[in-house]
Amino acid sequence: KQSSALKRKLQSPPGNPPLKRKRKRSINTFKRCATEADIREKGSSSQKSLPKKQLTDNRNESQKNKPFIKTSSLFRNNPDIPEIHRKAVQQVQENVFTTDCFSQLDLHPHLVSGRKAVRPETFFSDVQKQTIPVLLQGKDALVRSQTGSGKTLAYGIPLVQSLQGMESKIQRSDGPYALILVPTREVGGPFAWIVPGVLMGGEKRKSEKARLRKGINILISTPGRLVDHIKSTECIHFRRTQWLIIDEADRILDLGFEKDVAVILNALNAERETRQNVLLSATLTEGVTRLADISLNDPVSISIADEIQKGIKPASQMDREPSSSSNCMGQENFAVPEKLKQYVVMVPSKLRLVTLAAFILEKCKFEKHHKMIIFFSSCEQVEFYYELLLKVLSGGLESEQPERSSVSSACLQFLRLHGNMEQEERTEVFQEFLKSKTGILLCTDVAARGLDLPQVTWIVQYNAPASPAEYIHRIGRTARIGCHGNSLLVLAPSEAEYVSLLASHKINVSEIKMEKVLSSLMKDDCFKLHRPRSKKSCGTDPQEVRERATVLQTKFENYVHSNEGTVRWAKKALQSFLCAYTTYPRNLKHIFHIKSLHLGHVAKSFGLRDAPQNLTGLPTAGSKKKTKPRPKRSDLLKKTHGKRRLAEILRSEYSSGMDTGVSKVKKKKKQRKPG
Repeated sequence: KQSSALKRKLQSPPGNPPLKRKRKRSINTFKRCATEADIREKGSSSQKSLPKKQLTDNRNESQKNKPFIKTSSLFRNNPDIPEIHRKAVQQVQENVFTTDCFSQLDLHPHLVSGRKAVRPETFFSDVQKQTIPVLLQGKDALVRSQTGSGKTLAYGIPLVQSLQGMESKIQRSDGPYALILVPTREVGGPFAWIVPGVLMGGEKRKSEKARLRKGINILISTPGRLVDHIKSTECIHFRRTQWLIIDEADRILDLGFEKDVAVILNALNAERETRQNVLLSATLTEGVTRLADISLNDPVSISIADEIQKGIKPASQMDREPSSSSNCMGQENFAVPEKLKQYVVMVPSKLRLVTLAAFILEKCKFEKHHKMIIFFSSCEQVEFYYELLLKVLSGGLESEQPERSSVSSACLQFLRLHGNMEQEERTEVFQEFLKSKTGILLCTDVAARGLDLPQVTWIVQYNAPASPAEYIHRIGRTARIGCHGNSLLVLAPSEAEYVSLLASHKINVSEIKMEKVLSSLMKDDCFKLHRPRSKKSCGTDPQEVRERATVLQTKFENYVHSNEGTVRWAKKALQSFLCAYTTYPRNLKHIFHIKSLHLGHVAKSFGLRDAPQNLTGLPTAGSKKKTKPRPKRSDLLKKTHGKRRLAEILRSEYSSGMDTGVSKVKKKKKQRKPG
């Protein structure tokens, strides 16, 4: 009975096949199922299925030929790129050149020949046409014009013309007849008895004091360095100073040198009250207006922007800016060079590095006639990206593709410039980039002011500037004196509103799609995935563009993770970027907020495969808010010293445009004890 009951329990219900037949199919059933699957997938019953062993062998062979890609998620989980909705604005443009020639001025022949050596142009620029006659009449002037419009010669020509025409010949021992608060070497030279000199950070004070004892007739200095000598150098005097020129006045005030300028004005007034004063600026802020009130005497206001002001009129009739700096920034319109084309590209954080590399390859390798400046927000980023791009794009590919990378290394020349470099090295880099016809200069805002770099065709702002005024000064390094130029602003999707902010200041930018930039990788097969029997690349297949971008990203990551030193270097650069991101002004926090960043995605742009775990004190998206313990007395003291060091770093970074005061701030060995 038990055996019969067990048989009935194991027996299947009537009409259904036995359970064992369900697990074990016959050969005919397998063939029939395979044929039906082929019909469904390929629409044809004539194609025979391959044996299982052959399918396995083919799959293993394809896996061997296909390279292993560690960054396959490069195009996954990225935020959507928003559409840029803004009204087209009419930009304020300045016509750089006029129809008037330099020959119309009654200038000294030596000065004319010296001007041709500096600038071969025959015609006046607009700012020169309106400024030079006013200064030759001995009047004070407040000059506002775009960067790269020729302001230096606008005051340099009247200055040298007046000094060479003095009745008593100038002696070197007379001391300074003119004081210029801006680092430039374009003034002076054709008259041997008029001796120019420069006081700048990074040079030895002992040698500067020796030059001051011998005598300098045209003294060019930064505010901080000059105040240092006023307090410590006995031989410096201003008894014969007849000119005071404050160039880049808005930048001098932005960096906190207003007190230093006041000290210099008091020193000048104590020894000689009557002189000719000139104040030049690309933007007219409340601080510039205040400085003009205390330094100029009944000045003539010269503003070149077409929609803001035309011609010359007394400064008392000029419309003053609103009292608050925020209103001033919100209402001021900026003039841009007429032949400058401005672009913006929206790039997710993970794709920033490969997009930058693809853009560099497109303009400086494949087109081969461009000269580019790339702006970063910190010195650590400049150092890191300089080394990374140099190794991967110029030299790091030699082991993999020796024939192709030799072309790359011959075309791409990378240079770097920032405030932590020694003065001698910075001058050498500046001169090298000045003489070269092509090249890529990676720099901080130290190169955004006061540097005249000819033949620069592209300005790339990899990190967005902190204000529209700083944006104007960055793009002012190209399209100078009537030349053609281009600028590219790289923004994350969360920063799209920055385009509307620029439009409110009459700055119009056109969008370039990220896919178009990445498609330039199709021109170089060293980024191609080598598959068996692969056809030749034709057109711009989006899938292949993504594969090549992934290959390039993998090259960057392989270099960064090749040793622990480069990983630490990448983390340090990432942390400096995050720290700089927290310093955007309050009125831009809704555009640039640290919590809108995805740390893992941002890490990809530094060649890191994962988000670092040891970055502290930087709240980003997804991070939990922790309660801070009550600080101790010793911690408060350390915090105070940290602020002082930060202030010293900023002053050394920007104290003289290209030339800084202190190259590095040394840490104190001994810490103060509590109390």
